[in-house]
Amino acid sequence: MATTDRQATTLALAHALSAAERGLAVIPLSRTKLPALRSPHRDHPDPAPCHGECGRLGHGVYDASTDPARIRELFAAAPWATGYGIACGLPPYHLIGVDLDTKSGTDSSAALREIALRHLFTIPETVVVLTPSGGRHVWLTGPPDAVVPNSAGRLAPGIDIRGAGGYLVGPGSRTDHGVYATAPGTAHLTPAACPPALLRLLLPPLRAPHPAPPASGDHGRGLVQFVLAAHEGQRNTRLFWAACRAYENGIGPALVAPLVEAALNTGLSEREAQATIASAARMTGHRP
Repeated sequence: MATTDRQATTLALAHALSAAERGLAVIPLSRTKLPALRSPHRDHPDPAPCHGECGRLGHGVYDASTDPARIRELFAAAPWATGYGIACGLPPYHLIGVDLDTKSGTDSSAALREIALRHLFTIPETVVVLTPSGGRHVWLTGPPDAVVPNSAGRLAPGIDIRGAGGYLVGPGSRTDHGVYATAPGTAHLTPAACPPALLRLLLPPLRAPHPAPPASGDHGRGLVQFVLAAHEGQRNTRLFWAACRAYENGIGPALVAPLVEAALNTGLSEREAQATIASAARMTGHRP
């Protein structure tokens, strides 16, 4: 192994131990950002689900620990590790990661600001980690009784959520694309509480066992107006967000035609609008 790799592993372990001192459970990661240890059940033709009950290493985020001895054991078993992951959803912080990506071609930071404006909340001062690709990870904490699921693009295109069963790449980690670093002025902060209005958007919607066909009503008109107010560069983002909310509230099928018409008025083609709404339906677990 090259000297630079050995140095990267040593630094990753040091950063991981430092994070553990703050109560953050960690695992070693490879340069690809994946868990460095492979599953011990990978060669089994039909392995039963195991979250570490077998006692061996290699169960991804389920190996995460704050115990220094355990962390050293994990890194010793993965001397090629150059980074570390921080498990989300675990006490004491019940960490929620808001991943603002730049690779999707959308302005995810602007999309988050729009969502905050619409739902009347602000992102508090908190830990922010800068990614090598120019994105940001915003660290928030959730209440112990709230299980926030992982999602990709559900809140808006380019915004991924890391919740229970997920992990964030820790600052100081080195990957194939560069180094993750804490944003200036945030390293000393404690992760801030997730605003209640944002938390409600991140939690799975409650579904009645036998829902009656709902009418679109005022909420549907509000979503249509939200799309109509889109400027160039916001049209797909706003349409996707509105369609997701419509399907989550059980009014998706009733709003397809009004949302398409609103999107056409903003300058999108019918094909683009239909594809965006279908994507929102699939993302929220509905059939387009």
